[in-house]
Amino acid sequence: MAKQFPRLDDAHQKFIEDQHMFFVGTAGSEGKVNISPKGMDSLRVVGPNRIVWMNLTGSGNETAGHLLQVNRMTLMWCAFTTRPLILRTYGTARTLHVGDEGWAELANLFPNHRSARQIYDQTIEMVQTSCGYAVPFMEFQSDRDTMQKWVDGKTDGDIRSYWAEKNSQTIDGKPTGVPV
Repeated sequence: MAKQFPRLDDAHQKFIEDQHMFFVGTAGSEGKVNISPKGMDSLRVVGPNRIVWMNLTGSGNETAGHLLQVNRMTLMWCAFTTRPLILRTYGTARTLHVGDEGWAELANLFPNHRSARQIYDQTIEMVQTSCGYAVPFMEFQSDRDTMQKWVDGKTDGDIRSYWAEKNSQTIDGKPTGVPV
């Protein structure tokens, strides 16, 4: 049975901190809905109604493009190793890029990563938990090192060129606001 809450409580925060991955869902005013898995050490609960996460370079940049159109975001975590549980946060989000006011303060919450593309700052309007009875058990082995290996083989200019080529528009052709 789903339950709604106006904010994250201590148990919710502990659950989020114990998970190795989360999913982000966004949609523009038209076009495709995007759901993307995220991992690594890239998310922080900074208050009962606020989560920030650092977005690293990827093959697409849908979240940024969607938030330029409609600033709503859903984050979701699933229990794969413990009692069944799904937790979602619903809210609005703002996008910060390197050089934006507030970037440095929030970036200091995370390990330094040369391919940090954005930080998303979600204001939580509602938290929902549900059973997760059909979510399978899965065992965490390790974080992937693929992103770090890719970054290690690139200059900062190479990364910016990649953003210009692959990350400046959504798959629906909308701008993402990524600085290139």
